[in-house]
Amino acid sequence: MKNFRFPLLTVAMLAAMIVSASAQTKVATVDMKKIFNGYYKTKLAQASLKNREAELTKEIKEMAEGLEKNQASYKQLLDQANDQAISAEEREKRKQAAADKAKEIASSRTAVEQFQRQAKAQLDDQTQRMSVNLVTEIQKAVADKAKAGSYSLVLNAGTVEVVVFAGSETDLTTPVLAQLNAGAPIDVTAPSTSMPFNTISTNLP
Repeated sequence: MKNFRFPLLTVAMLAAMIVSASAQTKVATVDMKKIFNGYYKTKLAQASLKNREAELTKEIKEMAEGLEKNQASYKQLLDQANDQAISAEEREKRKQAAADKAKEIASSRTAVEQFQRQAKAQLDDQTQRMSVNLVTEIQKAVADKAKAGSYSLVLNAGTVEVVVFAGSETDLTTPVLAQLNAGAPIDVTAPSTSMPFNTISTNLP
């Protein structure tokens, strides 16, 4: 029996330390995704992104329409180049014009494809930057609320792997969201689903 006294004593001491640490640590939870989607600035960012996307889509459509017109002109020139009713000299001119138009079409198609890639990259970058900035603002609001409530640790309740159970008395989601949306210039009841929520560390002091 003497061989088991030290291990049992060690386990008891560790358990006491854990209980003591838990007693000194005031923990709260917050649903970061819910706050992100309910934040009025998220909705404003969504509207801005949607407008920009519409502008880029319009530009791409106009470029595509111009490409279609050039393709129609190219077909017409080819038909004329093969028209035996006109002189050989004139057919040769049409043939050369068709060749020039083909080069123009290839260049335009490349320009359209490049613009589409750049537009997508621009929207992705703008979305990412806006999302990160919003999460940073939310984190600060959570940190301020946690400090005001003397919480030393805040866990993200929206992440199932992190929080298994949390009582409503320690959930800061509603008060933080109310604080962020205080004086919002728009309706904050509409759902927000267009922007991705980037999970940055939410263990706030």
